[in-house]
Amino acid sequence: MSDIDGGTAEHARSTVDMSVDLGLRRFMLGVYNKVALGLVLSAGLAYLTSMVPPVRDLMFQLTPDGRLAEYTGVGMIVVFAPLVVMMISMFAMRSPSASGASLLYWTISALIGASLGVLGLVYTGASLVSTFLITASAFGALSLFGYTTKKDMSGIGSFLIIALFGLAIASLVQMFWNPPGFSFVVSIVGVLVFAGLIAYDTQRLKMTYYKLGGDQAGLGVATSFGALSLYLDFINLFQFLLRIFGNRR
Repeated sequence: MSDIDGGTAEHARSTVDMSVDLGLRRFMLGVYNKVALGLVLSAGLAYLTSMVPPVRDLMFQLTPDGRLAEYTGVGMIVVFAPLVVMMISMFAMRSPSASGASLLYWTISALIGASLGVLGLVYTGASLVSTFLITASAFGALSLFGYTTKKDMSGIGSFLIIALFGLAIASLVQMFWNPPGFSFVVSIVGVLVFAGLIAYDTQRLKMTYYKLGGDQAGLGVATSFGALSLYLDFINLFQFLLRIFGNRR
């Protein structure tokens, strides 16, 4: 009798584990799909702002040979708009809804995509494509590691957040003081930081799923915020890799 009861209990635990694993896979698939669609949106808007003359001229001023000279006023607004939107959302969205979080994600993806048109004016098309493929491959491998590793990455994550602030300060300094080799060092550090953040954010999303315990409203919010984190990791890794490997026009 005890064997039968034990077998029934073990079967019940196995069924619960399978249900949790299936829910987790669906949750992560929703995040990855949103990241992919955000990248498609951004790529489309980047093409629009770099290749369609009326839109391009609204954002950028070009030299006679077609290279980037400087941003227009509209271009500067678009460049800083994602940062402004994120800062406002930190105070305005204390208890976000799933629809609000989704709107924030698509807004930031669109604004960043529009600002990325500058890359099409600075780098060759072949460099953009090859670097994107490298970034996508690295993103997949790093995210898989973060998903499957048994090691708790919270300590590494705290270090990466601190390094991210240092990287932001270095990038600001670079605008006013850029000695030979400084840009390369900043780019290498940027690659390492965002490579680590991809793995860390993936594991953090996995833990978030478990903490929410099937709360569908919470999962809807977490999907958009999780997609935003991974989207930003991808975009930043892509840009730092482009600085290292990209061929300028």
